[in-house]
Amino acid sequence: MSQTAHIPSHRKPRRAGRNPLLRTGVAGGVLSTLAVTASAAPSSAEERRTAGDTIEMPVITPDLAAGAQQAADASRTIATRYETEAARARAAQKAVSEARERAEAEAEAERRAAAAEAERKERAEREARERASRAAQRTTLTARTTGTPDTTAPAAAPVGSGNTAALVSFLRAQVGKSYVMGATGPSAYDCSGLTQAAFRQIGISLPRTSQSQSTAGVQVSLGNLQPGDILYWGGAGSAYHVAVYIGGGRFVGAQNPSTGVVERDMSYDMPTGAVRVL
Repeated sequence: MSQTAHIPSHRKPRRAGRNPLLRTGVAGGVLSTLAVTASAAPSSAEERRTAGDTIEMPVITPDLAAGAQQAADASRTIATRYETEAARARAAQKAVSEARERAEAEAEAERRAAAAEAERKERAEREARERASRAAQRTTLTARTTGTPDTTAPAAAPVGSGNTAALVSFLRAQVGKSYVMGATGPSAYDCSGLTQAAFRQIGISLPRTSQSQSTAGVQVSLGNLQPGDILYWGGAGSAYHVAVYIGGGRFVGAQNPSTGVVERDMSYDMPTGAVRVL
């Protein structure tokens, strides 16, 4: 203590102190305010970001619902349309397939019918030849035992001489060979290919097709035929088949794939007309 401290006049007068309750209230209010502010503020950057990113959900209104219903109805309509078109396409494809199958079945039936008819005619002709052969044999046997001449035996077809004989000889040599459409020999022929090849042997050039051959010479009647005449089936100029008459009411021709080249009686299949080129 200083030497003058005890002298009252030298001591500083003590300032009246502030109310302690006031100081406590002020301090408490400040601290409370800070605490509330701290608790109300976001505690971290993540919370602050989350608070700022809040999304407001749209409100479903009657117009929005109606639009969604219309979109759903449009989708169902399109799906139904596609399904209907697919069903129509399947039905059309099925119809085409069934039509194709029917056409194939009809063509097969026609082919079988034609083959059966050709076989029937061939069998009938064979049976007729066999009957004629048996009748000739019986007649010959009767003639031998009784001494009477045999007048019923079939005479050989007249073939003439020269070019006609060569023509007929060539044609008979081809009997039994195959029928092949477009073939002109020597192992297979079609009908006009055979006639063309036969007349080529005697130096006569014929057109290639049946239609042209049916007008290649002079038209003759079927009652005035001579060996070497060309027989045709169909119209003159539009014939679909030809053969060559060899005499005795018989012809040689390339008939079809099932019979090939044959020698037959004209009664088997009567021609429409004939032309003469010799």
